[in-house]
Amino acid sequence: MTLSRRDALAGAMLGLLSPSGLLAQAPFPSRPVRFVVPYPPGGIADAMARLLQAPLQAQLGVPVIVENRAGAGGNLGTDLVVKSAADGHTLLFGASGPLAVNQTLYKGRLGYDPQRDLRGVAQLAAFPLVLVAHRKLPASTVTEFLAWLRGEPDAQSYASAGNGTPQHLAAELFARSAGVKLVHVPYRGAALAMIDLVPGRVPFMFEIAGGAIPHVRSGSLKAIAVTSEQRLKALPGVPTLSESGLPGFDFTAWNGASVPAGTSDAVVARLNEVFQHVLREPAIQQKWDELGSLVVSGPPAQFDRLVRAESRRLGALVTELGLVPD
Repeated sequence: MTLSRRDALAGAMLGLLSPSGLLAQAPFPSRPVRFVVPYPPGGIADAMARLLQAPLQAQLGVPVIVENRAGAGGNLGTDLVVKSAADGHTLLFGASGPLAVNQTLYKGRLGYDPQRDLRGVAQLAAFPLVLVAHRKLPASTVTEFLAWLRGEPDAQSYASAGNGTPQHLAAELFARSAGVKLVHVPYRGAALAMIDLVPGRVPFMFEIAGGAIPHVRSGSLKAIAVTSEQRLKALPGVPTLSESGLPGFDFTAWNGASVPAGTSDAVVARLNEVFQHVLREPAIQQKWDELGSLVVSGPPAQFDRLVRAESRRLGALVTELGLVPD
């Protein structure tokens, strides 16, 4: 039996009026948006999310609430977003740790799989690290620094913000590229490492640019090189490792917005459009420069590719080093 045109229209109307039909037609956004930062207040990630808050509100037309859910190296806040409704109203301010490192570092103990349970919206930042040293260390260039390292009878120690952090992994990649041996001294966060680095109780570390820049400008630490392929606008006189004898060296910590995997393509596209608009604002670009971040942009698929590639590269390094959580 063939349905009449009237029957077909009636069926379509009933579908629109059903709960699932109403849900499919619901506008986005229809309520406040949560922007979950999986780290404590006061850090670089928190600062960036709060800088984005007002322009995101202006573009979305609803309140944007920055919510700090710290713990387990970013895993707790990430897990919260994974388990949220896949409707675009809960975003993760993700980072390389919980999205690309922790799955290997925690060896299957995570409650989520970042590549399976999340999808990228947009990369938001790329942070080079700065090789910083105690101001009395007898080296100011990469060549002098390597000569100092190789001239010591024992392996030199360096500070980091903890096992598997960007500060740790950058130093290990540097050691392999330069053919030197180093001794890792992990701290519970970069701030605690700085307490010992500034007076020289440990000689050097690789620190996120936003954390290193104030110490370099004040003269309490010397900057020897940056880990990105391009120099930082905030430290234009500091060369890259790539141009200083380690060609091709490129390592950045990064941040990006993610949503639960079931979020629709239309919502992800709308969110990406909003973030691209906000990241083009001169005020935001200036703030990113001041924080030592490169300004990045691109479609959701580009961020997903970054997560996959970094998961392979950094996961292999974590495995090679036999790292476990602090």
